[in-house]
Amino acid sequence: MTWQLRLVRASPLRCSLSRPNGPWHIPRASYGCSTRFPAGAFRPSSEAKDSPHLVTCMVIPSPHRGRHINVQWMLHPGERSTQSNKTTDPLRIPSDSAMTTQTTVSYSTTRTLSTPGRCLNPDNINPHVKEAKYAVRGELAVKAEEYRVKLANGDKSLPFDSVIFANIGNPQQLDQKPITFFRQVLSLLENPHLLNNVEALRTSFGYEQDVVDRAKRLLADVQSVGAYSHSQGAPVIRQSVAKFIEERDGFPANPQDLFCCAGASSGVSTILNVICNSPQAGVLVPIPQYPLYTATLSLLNAQCVPYLLEEQKAWGTDVAAIRSSLAQARSAGTDVRSIVVINPGNPTGASLSPQDIKNVLDLAAEEKLVVIADEVYQTNVFQGEFVSFKKRLRQLQQETPGKYDYVELVSLHSVSKGMVGECGQRGGYFELVGFDPEVQAQIYKLVSIGLCPPVIGQCLLELMVNPPKEGEGSYELYQKEYNGIREGLHKRALALYKAFQQMEGVECQEPQGAMYLFPTITLPPKAIEAAKAEGRAADEFYCLRLLDATGVCVVPGSGFGQKENTLHFRTTFLAPGTDWADRIVKFHSEFMAKYK
Repeated sequence: MTWQLRLVRASPLRCSLSRPNGPWHIPRASYGCSTRFPAGAFRPSSEAKDSPHLVTCMVIPSPHRGRHINVQWMLHPGERSTQSNKTTDPLRIPSDSAMTTQTTVSYSTTRTLSTPGRCLNPDNINPHVKEAKYAVRGELAVKAEEYRVKLANGDKSLPFDSVIFANIGNPQQLDQKPITFFRQVLSLLENPHLLNNVEALRTSFGYEQDVVDRAKRLLADVQSVGAYSHSQGAPVIRQSVAKFIEERDGFPANPQDLFCCAGASSGVSTILNVICNSPQAGVLVPIPQYPLYTATLSLLNAQCVPYLLEEQKAWGTDVAAIRSSLAQARSAGTDVRSIVVINPGNPTGASLSPQDIKNVLDLAAEEKLVVIADEVYQTNVFQGEFVSFKKRLRQLQQETPGKYDYVELVSLHSVSKGMVGECGQRGGYFELVGFDPEVQAQIYKLVSIGLCPPVIGQCLLELMVNPPKEGEGSYELYQKEYNGIREGLHKRALALYKAFQQMEGVECQEPQGAMYLFPTITLPPKAIEAAKAEGRAADEFYCLRLLDATGVCVVPGSGFGQKENTLHFRTTFLAPGTDWADRIVKFHSEFMAKYK
């Protein structure tokens, strides 16, 4: 038998493996390389034959000797193993006689020190960068991409023929088609010389007159999508957004209170940078939550104050639970200054009722909390109608004069979700309501440091909030495409929901909105023990096995936060067709049978 030591992660290095009877040297190593060792290479020290002994790995960056680097290894017999148990402890390997062909071990070596000539290493960079976590693009996503590349290169060894990236709300990666009107206008903004031959555009390429007119109107304001705009966003675009908000809510909106941004994520970062003024600053964040918020708070060295959503109440808010979290945090010295609400929810897909929204606004008024309303899924509503926080606040201000006058509200929207799905264009906005003018001026200064958000994203934002109207040339096609995307999303959401209903130990709330389902999974004790043996959370273990068996990539609930002693995973329902739901059902049945 031969033993294989595999370098899982490192730059090209010179390495040596120290063992009780002398070192084995690896001349050069890089990601994924392997070196074989003959049977008997690892022997017990003076301890009893079957007791473990310490094997350390020393990695020397060539040509500088004596400086260690943090590397992850796997030691196992034969060919590459797909399993890895990440630990920071040195590896303890049992004697050869105690090792079997199933033995797989993983470990990390000594801490990294700076290589001469370089300033930065993982030990001296900003610790808050290392602390930040973003599960949506974590280990499973990396592994799924490796599988995709294998399939693209003709590898036939995998038990599936396609990878389904159900881990992230990225509609056009999963074959959602762009809206024709949007892309036609953008093409003219990117290539304005095409406007010199409108007749050819109309007759040869099928561009309607409203496409041409819209492109000319936008170019008259921005001049060129390659030029900087106003730091808050081009005036004509903010005017269109203000009109959209007025028509949606029935209350006025001021373009001066609107800030275009590079997707809602950029807006979240801006606002949290302003709110979080010290390490004691805290923000109430729903659990489960989109990890953007906890990651950003980590970067800012601020405090996440979690509050649990009620799964049995369709993932609604529980104001008593929020008040309890707030009181506990403040008693511990946290300066809780804001509350985040995601509506419709990510990862839950839940839509908040007007009463839920009122409860949050009541709390904000009483406790002086800035409300951050993440409303990027507002057009992805399958049950009832979307009600914005801005609309509900204005209604309450009319109903109870004085009580809500000083509520500070930030509302966010984006071109990335809904039926638009233009994630890569990076367009969005946030609206400020009730802010002190001097604070708003500081927010303007902050966004000005970045000069301006992407102008092409701003233009797409204008198209989203001001689509073709009835009687215009592009209207019928726009309606057909928009409604087709919406109906397809709802159909796939229901198909996936019904699939979950068939699965043993799986419970799921009926889809209300957004583009996600967040089912609860109850796993057999043997599966939980197997996960512990790998040093993984049980839901992560399940999701990895799902990916390995089906090519379907989802995100463990532990990446979003979840109630203690519960397990979940999040999946989108963006992928075309519904056959991949059958893959999940088949896998789950086999998984449960294996670990019973």
